[in-house]
Amino acid sequence: MPAAWQQAFLFQVQDFIHKSVMQFLVITLRRCGLGLGLLFAVLVLNFLLMHLAPGDVADTIAQDAGGLDAEVMAQIRKDYGLDLPLWQQLFKYFYGVAQLDLGYSFYYNQPVTTLILEKLPATLLLIISAQVVSILVGVVLGVIAARKPNGVASHFVTVLSLVGYAAPVFWTGIMLIILFASMIPLFPIGNMVDVSVERTGFAHMVDVLHHLVLPMLTLASIFIALYSRLARASMLDVLGSDYVRTAQAKGLSEFQVVFKHALRNALLPVVTTAGLVFSGIVSGAVLVETVFSWPGLGTLAVQAIIARDTPTILGILFFSSLVVVVANLLTDMVYRIIDPRIKTAETSET
Repeated sequence: MPAAWQQAFLFQVQDFIHKSVMQFLVITLRRCGLGLGLLFAVLVLNFLLMHLAPGDVADTIAQDAGGLDAEVMAQIRKDYGLDLPLWQQLFKYFYGVAQLDLGYSFYYNQPVTTLILEKLPATLLLIISAQVVSILVGVVLGVIAARKPNGVASHFVTVLSLVGYAAPVFWTGIMLIILFASMIPLFPIGNMVDVSVERTGFAHMVDVLHHLVLPMLTLASIFIALYSRLARASMLDVLGSDYVRTAQAKGLSEFQVVFKHALRNALLPVVTTAGLVFSGIVSGAVLVETVFSWPGLGTLAVQAIIARDTPTILGILFFSSLVVVVANLLTDMVYRIIDPRIKTAETSET
C-alpha cells in the first residue's frame, strides 16, 4: 500500500474516532443535563411537601420532653432556621446540597450526610443485586416459556409470574422467613452480618452474602415476575420475525437462533422497563429492609419519619432520587449499545 494511501486511511480512522467520541460526549452531557433538571425538580417538590406537612423539629422535641415553653420552642426553630421565610430555607437547603451538607439530624445527633453514607452501601447492595438477579432469572424464564408457548414450562412461568406479581412484597418476605429461617433454618435473618462473631476478609463477604439471600429474593420476586412476562411476550414477537425465520432456514441450531439472533432484540423492552421500574425497587427496599431489619436507608427512613426528623428524610429522598436518576442514565446508555438504531437517530440529530 502506498504511503499516501496509508496516511489517508489513518486520517479517516482518526476522524471517525474523533467524531464518535464527540457525539458520545455531546449526547452524554445532554442526558446529564436532563437528569440534573429532573433531580432539581424532585428536590424542590420534596422540600415543599415536607415543609407543608404539619409538625416540625420543635414540636417533636416538645412532645418527647412532655411540653416546652413557647420561648424555648421559638429558640429551637431559630437554631434550625425554621423561622426564615420558605424561599430562604429552600435556598439554604440547595446551597447545602451543592456542598453535600444535608443538615444535622436532631434525632441521631450527627450530620445527615455521614449518617446516610453509613447506610447507603447496604441499600445499594440490596437493590443492585435484586435488579441483576430479577433481570437474569426473568429473562431466562421468559425465553424458556417462549420456546413452547403452549407447553408445561410456559404455563408454569405464567402462573409463577402472576403469583409473584400479585403477592405483596412484605408477605413474600414473611413467608420466606417462616420457610427458610424458621422451619428450615438455612439462612439467617436480621442485620447484615452475624454480630456475635467478628469476621474479616473473605469470611466477612460470605457472611454478608448469606444474610443477603432472603431480602434480595424477596425484593427480586415481584420484578422476576414482571421481566419474565415481558421477556416471554417480546421473545414470541421476535421469533415470528422474518430474519429469525431466515436464520432457521439456513439450518442454524435453536440455540444460535434464540441467543444469537432473537434475544438481543427481545431484550429492548426489558432494558426499557428496567430503567422505568428502578424507582419501584428503591421504594420496595424500604419494606424489605424493615421486614428483615436490613441496616440500610429504608430502615433509617422509617425511624426518621416516626421521629419527624426532616433533615434526615430530605437527605434520604435526595440520595434515593440521585440513585434513580443515575440508574436511568445508565439504562439509556445500555439501550444505545443494544439498539444501534438509537445511535443513528441521535447522530442525525446532532
